[in-house]
Amino acid sequence: MEISTSKNPRSPVDAAVILLMIGIALLIIWLSMSNRSTWEAHWPSYGDMVSALHEPVAWLRWVLGDISEVAFYKHEFASIGLLAGAYLAYWANRTGKAWQGFAICYGTGLWPWLITSSLLGLLLGNLLWGWTVSANDWQPTFVAFVSLPAAMVLMFGGGWKVTINGAIMGAVLVTPMCLLIVNYVCNPLQLPAVIGNVLGMASASVVAFLACRHCPSLVKSGQPEKPSALAATAVAKVPDYGLVWTLRRVLADFSEAPFFGNEWASLGLLLGALLAYSLNPLSPAYGSDLLLHIIGGQALASAIGVLIWRRQWMLRGWYPTYIPLVSVVPATILAYGGSWQIIVSSALLGALLAPPLAVAIARRLPDDMHAYIANVLSMAISTLLIVPLIGLLFAQ
Repeated sequence: MEISTSKNPRSPVDAAVILLMIGIALLIIWLSMSNRSTWEAHWPSYGDMVSALHEPVAWLRWVLGDISEVAFYKHEFASIGLLAGAYLAYWANRTGKAWQGFAICYGTGLWPWLITSSLLGLLLGNLLWGWTVSANDWQPTFVAFVSLPAAMVLMFGGGWKVTINGAIMGAVLVTPMCLLIVNYVCNPLQLPAVIGNVLGMASASVVAFLACRHCPSLVKSGQPEKPSALAATAVAKVPDYGLVWTLRRVLADFSEAPFFGNEWASLGLLLGALLAYSLNPLSPAYGSDLLLHIIGGQALASAIGVLIWRRQWMLRGWYPTYIPLVSVVPATILAYGGSWQIIVSSALLGALLAPPLAVAIARRLPDDMHAYIANVLSMAISTLLIVPLIGLLFAQ
């Protein structure tokens, strides 16, 4: 539905978001063209962190880095930026600000419960399984933050019962399942670790939702919260799905994986990652020095997906165009490097295959299982198909 500008004037946030995105693009270009020999590392590298995990500061950096690891940034600055931007978005949503962007957590008003459950699951997962990490052995301790705890809150609502049970199941089901698949399937077969991460999330979440089906007391209480207490204050505005909406949607896709889906959360994530890169290019993205290539590929994948599947966005109101951002694209770049062939091919193939595959799987899920299970299964299948194909075509 097209809306004339006379009836639906542009919000100042539109210009602000465009200027910020242009600024981020220019910053990425400047960083990529800077003379590396003149740079001085002002922050410890990724290698410095993992070699000193026995020290409290390094362990804290690891745990904080887990918050942004779903985007393959793995850095405390990116994580702090993500949380700060998300809080700003939540406050703007609750107070009905016109510049709030896409309503965080899909306008449910559940962000406080969701982030509490996700953070508790992350902390508990690290306490239980952090001993598996070493300087030479990366482990998926981040997975509880972007999986079952948040999905349970969105599925069953807020409250301490859902929040705490979701966190516990995330730590005792999701994290060990991912550890098993990564270490005993992906590593021996030399498959990208992201396949094990998302397969572990999916399988453990199925078990958890089945447990909730057979034991409803895990997520239901005699005094459920009133919907009015959870409802967010949203600005009623029908999008025109034009250029500005497309740019904002691409930006919001960067924070979809932790179930935020908001421009301000994404801006915080990206600015934090770029700050980390400017201080030491070997600090974020596992010390690969490929952060700029990853961000560029992620933005391209989202842009292609949003443009190709624009009609689906209009019909459904939401479409999983974020999937290749946190799976196919970064996995391919980390595996084969940041050449333009690798970036473009992974972005294009990921944008074409992953979103419709997720929707097809979601149609077959029971109603009492969150659709994020379909999204992570699509990540696994898409990565398994696309990454080896690109390796055969372009890897030297």
